[in-house]
Amino acid sequence: MTTVPARADVPVEATWNHESVFPSFAAWREEYQAVSAALGDIDAYKGTLSDNPARLAAWFDLRSSIGRRVWTLYFYPAMWQACDGKHEEIKGMLGQAQGLAGQFMAAVSFDDPELLAMDEDALLAWVSQEDNLEQYQHAIDNLLRTKRHVLSAEVEAVLGLLSDPLGRVESIRGALTDMDMSFAPAVNSAGEELPLVQSTRDKLLSSVDREARKTAWTNYADSFLKYGNTLATTYLASVKRNVVMARLRGYDSALHSKLAPNNIPVEVFHNLIDTYKRHIPTWQRYWDVRRRALGCETIHPWDLWAPLTTNDPELTFAEAVEMIAAGMAPLGDDYVSTLRRGCLQERWVDYAINDGKSEGAFSFGAYDSHPFIMMSFDGNLSSMGTLAHELGHSMHSYYTRAHQPFHYSHYSMFVAEVASNFNQAMVRAHLFAGNDDRDFQLALIQEAMDNIHRYFFIMPTLARFELEVHSRMENDEPLTPDTLNEIMSDFYAEGYGETMTDDRRRTGITWAQFGHLYEPFYTFQYATGISAAHALANAILAGDDADAVPRYLAFLRAGSAAYPIDALAAAGVNMSTPQAVEETFKVLEGLVDRLEGLI
Repeated sequence: MTTVPARADVPVEATWNHESVFPSFAAWREEYQAVSAALGDIDAYKGTLSDNPARLAAWFDLRSSIGRRVWTLYFYPAMWQACDGKHEEIKGMLGQAQGLAGQFMAAVSFDDPELLAMDEDALLAWVSQEDNLEQYQHAIDNLLRTKRHVLSAEVEAVLGLLSDPLGRVESIRGALTDMDMSFAPAVNSAGEELPLVQSTRDKLLSSVDREARKTAWTNYADSFLKYGNTLATTYLASVKRNVVMARLRGYDSALHSKLAPNNIPVEVFHNLIDTYKRHIPTWQRYWDVRRRALGCETIHPWDLWAPLTTNDPELTFAEAVEMIAAGMAPLGDDYVSTLRRGCLQERWVDYAINDGKSEGAFSFGAYDSHPFIMMSFDGNLSSMGTLAHELGHSMHSYYTRAHQPFHYSHYSMFVAEVASNFNQAMVRAHLFAGNDDRDFQLALIQEAMDNIHRYFFIMPTLARFELEVHSRMENDEPLTPDTLNEIMSDFYAEGYGETMTDDRRRTGITWAQFGHLYEPFYTFQYATGISAAHALANAILAGDDADAVPRYLAFLRAGSAAYPIDALAAAGVNMSTPQAVEETFKVLEGLVDRLEGLI
């Protein structure tokens, strides 16, 4: 590809079905006005929640009803902007939606303090006696558990209003990296220029042409270095926000403040990091095996996505869907038929490559929409793996929304990466067993290692970076753009060891390339998620536990109606110990062994 198509030039079947959410911008604006007016209905409930059980049940219903409409209004322009960041009208709509969400959060902020002011025994008695309150049992139990971290109604209202302006920090970063920032083109070994934008970066980094890979990697990093001061300022503002909010709510640290609401012990974070550090030599062995597989004297960071074979099968989008459907067959006809229908009929997936599209891939939707996916489909096994991954998220959302009320439909980040990596593990096992062609096996190892490298090397490294930066902020230590780059470089250097020829300056800006850091302590949950996923997939693939599939499907339906550690335990994996992390490092070791055997 020597040019990147404009959004208007990509086929409609390769785009998400935005018409199913709102038929037009006018319809969105009409709903925006209606929901803005509906916020006025909230005031009547202030000071009345303790009147009687029926009044409380009516309040919960109203909050859910308005909340799901606010979320749909936000989702629509946010998804659109990710797929077409150059659409000017959408930018204004997204700003309106963010403002409305902040108004809603401020308007409803009185309810937790009011509930906590009630006699606990009386409140719990209401829940057990009133049929319409029974569904809120877990939510109320959780609120009572976190009672000491809920502030007064007045303070909660202020924090609700501040959520919009404080949240704009991430939007500033996104506007810079996705819309304003440009990248010098990559150049291949023949001297030809290749366009480098967010939606072509991954394709260039996996090019067979080493010069194209090198220039894509260096030019991408150089643009982030150019804006390093701005990016550091926005990120440190986000970190400061996290630290201040943790202190306001009485948490021991920002890490505690992000894990405690979901009842996740901080030891789970530290178990992951400690286990990762013990297994760093496995990664260093992989760098060396990859170097030999590529026939290189030295290996550099831009070689980490280089294809292990030049005979990677070329796939259409429909062929990739069928591969995934076959791999997920053990979950049953309902799962597979829903997945296939979503991809091939209902246009869940925006897979076009176009100018203005955001980096990476994600699954996103509202309670009342399809669980949509944004990605750039490249037609290879790695792209198929990305699709399988995002479909795991989407099927998780699909089953949760089909079986849970709105207030339990937002499953926690701790479980969010389980279903996605589970899909990849299942599909990968199916393909490894079904095709012993050497080139196919090498391409499949490439797909596996691209994912595991991201989840089990990059993400734990970013998690270590987050902990270090937040700890320094909490201790009032100086933090500058150079400090951030040095911290990042040192952690990567430890992981690369002597087997990688690094470029410390460009590696140091890696932190700025991940918007994930603006959702604090999300990154480590990628690694715990892939660990739980492999443990659950291994149990199903072993075939000796008839309850493994029903347990897993129950997990997909659970949403946030149970604490994440408990939901995973019910599915069959105990994440309070490092066992699943150790099990997944064995998967990594097996892939390195397989690659070494093939070369």
